[in-house]
Parts: sequence; structure tokens; C-alpha cells
Amino acid sequence: MRPLLKITVGILLLSSLLSGCSEDTQPQASLSPLASHFDNVVERGQYLAQAGDCTACHTQMGEPEFSGGKAIPTPFGKIYTSNLTSDKLTGLGEWNADEFWQAMHHGKSRDGRSLYPAFPYPSYSLVTRDDSDALFAYLQTVPAVEQLPPENELRFPYNTQLALNTWRALFFRPEAFSPNEQQTESWNRGAYLVQGLGHCAACHTPRGALGNSKTDIDLSGAHIEELGWDAVSLTRGVLSEKDKQGLVELLQTGVNERDVLSGPMAEVVLHSLQYLKSDDLGAMADYLSSLPEKATEKVRQLRVSESYTQELREAGQSIYVEQCADCHGKDGQGEPYRYPALAGNRGVTAASPNNAIRLLEAGGFGASTQGRPRPYGMPSFAHQLSDDESAAVLSYIRGAWGNSASAVSPEALRQH
Repeated sequence: MRPLLKITVGILLLSSLLSGCSEDTQPQASLSPLASHFDNVVERGQYLAQAGDCTACHTQMGEPEFSGGKAIPTPFGKIYTSNLTSDKLTGLGEWNADEFWQAMHHGKSRDGRSLYPAFPYPSYSLVTRDDSDALFAYLQTVPAVEQLPPENELRFPYNTQLALNTWRALFFRPEAFSPNEQQTESWNRGAYLVQGLGHCAACHTPRGALGNSKTDIDLSGAHIEELGWDAVSLTRGVLSEKDKQGLVELLQTGVNERDVLSGPMAEVVLHSLQYLKSDDLGAMADYLSSLPEKATEKVRQLRVSESYTQELREAGQSIYVEQCADCHGKDGQGEPYRYPALAGNRGVTAASPNNAIRLLEAGGFGASTQGRPRPYGMPSFAHQLSDDESAAVLSYIRGAWGNSASAVSPEALRQH
């Protein structure tokens, strides 16, 4: 038997053997932890759509909200998002609540086809049935837009249902959210939002070669190759009440006393988190604070010798004073609610300098939110600093004021 045929037969057998493994293994929670928030089911559904950041993926710039067609880049090709409006031909107008639940919980379309997990049903399967019904009720009120998304652009064999069903058999089981009776109501509500609708693991958990989440290091941070950004670790250990309050403020407004969110996370704040109730964000902070700190995956980067590190940092100090100190301060403490502190900044001292390089080259701009409608931004320095100068100033920042991160090689800038 030819090797390719053997592989194909093996995949078919594996898919057949495991096809029954994706059934529910836990009873469904009868009521959502968010149920008491709302009396009106459509208002509740709108809130859930915001919590799930649905508009970020299902709305193209300049197009009607939820009309779909946005390209989602993956390591296997592009996937185009579906139309969630009430249009009967190209949207959800002909769907019913049972079919929508099948998509949310089982990752199956109304015709029985398996859906690609770019639609994060591995997280959404935790959403309770009553929340799924509320979300569907809201989407049925969204004005109809007739717009069919383009065909997905996936390489073979990733464009086949056979490959997708094999992936599902290996990596997906529908789950139910089970409240932890040893924890508080707030903690359980936060766990429900982080694990389910918030689908935080989609970005903040490292993935394997087949796009599967490495659940043993859940939420420990990951590089998002298609976006070019690193999602930071959400496992920071126990937070003080002051730190929790600061985290809530950061998630709700994009800014707090020491930090500003930029890049993809600023978009999450813009489209989703700013609309959540403070007590729900506080619940998320309660849950995240309970997670033990986990080691992040090792980051491959260019090594810099001790002598060259010293040379870079000496050169970088003068560049910092000239280009950066007016905003971030000579002591790296920044200015509260305007310019983030660089001393002790987790984004600055991360093992990988990737995000710091991105911000220096492209600039950083926070989300305009109800709480902070006019955030301060950082200009791009790509046309002001050479690669050598950028590496020098980043090396200085990562090693000054008590920071102890590695230096940045100029070659890393050239490869960026």
C-alpha cells in the first residue's frame, strides 16, 4: 500500500473510531452566572455579544455590523467569517435557537458540517443554553444584510471535512460550565466569562502544530504569528486588591495609573471589555488572581554577549534621554493615565522583545473608550531611529530602573 494511501486510511479509521468522542460528558448548568443581570432577553443577548467580542471578527471595516466576510488569518490559510445578521438568505434569518446552540456548543452548522475552530467553539461550548438562546434572540434583531462571505482559502488537506473531523476527534470535547462550589459567586462568574464567552485562551494559550491549545499551560501567554504580537501571560498569581482594581480599570478604559493597552488588546477593549459591567470585570480579576503563575514557553531569540550588551545599553541611555524621557520620565515611571511606566512593565521585560519592538517601530495607540475617550498615543520611531539605535534604546529600557530583561540584538530589528 502506498504511503499516502496508508495515511489516508489511517485518518479515516481514526476519525471513525473517535467520532463518538465529542458527545457531552457533563450535565449542562441550568442557569447562566449572568442570568440575574437582565430582565430583558434581547438586552442580555446584546451584552453577551459584547462580552464575546463578536463584532471584532464578524464585522469588516466600513461594512454593516455583524455582516461577516472578514478574513481571519491562520497558519493553514484564510477563513472568512459568517454573516450573523437576520438576513434569511446569507445570515441567521432561517436558523432557530436549537441550530444556533448546535453551533455554539457542538461546533456544527445547521446542515451538520463541522465548523472551523477559528470560530472559538472550544471556548463557547461552555456557554449555557439560556445564554446561547439570549444571544440568538439578540442577533435576530440585527437588521438583515444580504452578504455572502467569500470561500475559505485553506490549503489541502486542511480544507476538507475529513481533516477537520479528525482534529475535532483529537482535540475537541463539548463541555459544560460547572460552578466550583468551593469558590465565591464572583469567582465563578469570572471563570465563566474568561473560559467561555471571553475566549481568552484563543490568544493567551500556546498552540501546537495543528492549532490545538496546549491546555497544560493554559493562559500562560503565546505568540500570535498571524498578527505579529505576543499575548501576555494571564497567570500572575495572587493580586492585591489595589492591583485588582487597576486591572479592572485597565480592561474597562484601556488605561490605568501605570499601563496602556495597545495592539490587538486595545481592539478587545474597544469592541468588548469597555461595555462590561464593573462587577463582571472585577469577577474576571478575581478568577485570574486565583490562577497560579505558570512558566511560559521558551522563546528563541538572538543572544547578545555581555560586552555587547553593555555597549548597547550605554548607547541606548543617551537615545532614551533624547527621545523618550519627556514622556516616560528619566526614571522610567511615566505619567499616570497618560504615558505608561517602563520600570517594572511586564510588556517591556517579557522574555521576548517582540511587542516592545512592534511598539517602537509602529507606535502605540490605546482604545478610545467611554472612560477615556481621548487616550494619549506613541508615535512610530521607525523613520527616526536606525535598527542599531532602536536595539540600543530597547536594550537600555529592558535593563534600567530594576528591569532585568535581556538585551535586544540589532539583527532582531532587521528580521522584524
